[in-house]
Amino acid sequence: MPPSLQVGPYTVIALADGAGPFFSPRSEAFPDATAEQWAAADRLDPGALDADGRWRLQFRAFAIRSDRGVTLVDAGIGPADSPAASWAPVPGALPASLAAAGIEPSDVDTVVLTHLHTDHVGWAVVGGEQARPFFPNAEYLLQQAELDAIEEVNPQLRSAVIDPLRKTDQLRLLDGYSPLRGGERVFATPGHTPGHQSVLVESGRDLVAVTGDLLVHAIQLLHPELAYAHEMDVEQARSSREQVLRSRAAGTLYLATPHLTEPFIAR
Repeated sequence: MPPSLQVGPYTVIALADGAGPFFSPRSEAFPDATAEQWAAADRLDPGALDADGRWRLQFRAFAIRSDRGVTLVDAGIGPADSPAASWAPVPGALPASLAAAGIEPSDVDTVVLTHLHTDHVGWAVVGGEQARPFFPNAEYLLQQAELDAIEEVNPQLRSAVIDPLRKTDQLRLLDGYSPLRGGERVFATPGHTPGHQSVLVESGRDLVAVTGDLLVHAIQLLHPELAYAHEMDVEQARSSREQVLRSRAAGTLYLATPHLTEPFIAR
């Protein structure tokens, strides 16, 4: 069984899809970080530094399961011919991770795409020229602002992801906050991309934020003000990140992150 977190009636399951080095040095990704800040981040997440001193990322999605259904947050790096193949360690292992969690693709009724970067949409649509949604019974949720900016964010995904989902009438566009059928909540966290979104799972005193690329490295937990070079709007991303990290939970705030070594972090 993959790593999971129980919050009331919800089981949040971390689904591994792959792991590998980032495509550029971490010093370029966070140009303002100091040596002291890097040292503290490495103590917090030593697994993010490989033997050659490169930034090592995990690539994962998250399933949220309850008696109301199964929500998938993001769709990983995808198969060998996915749009992420030019830089990510494809093929991904998401189908095997889903199977290990006892989830069939047909069980998933909602897929939340946090944003249109290739390592988050890889299994959304498969089949190459015979493109089909990998989750046949799911409604795919994307912020309208993300689709509006697709030419700037990732134009290749219009034909690879958006058009096939529209063809099967499985794409639903959101405008900011939206409750999900399972009781979770989607909320806008723009900055990394114009329509980036995250998911909140709340029960009793505890709160889980499935962050997408709101957080990509432990250094942002320690210093959320640090700019990440691959944010499209640095100030907006900083504001979104600080908003989530300052969320008030009566009990525990958990962060479910796709790229840090450990999938769940308690604040």
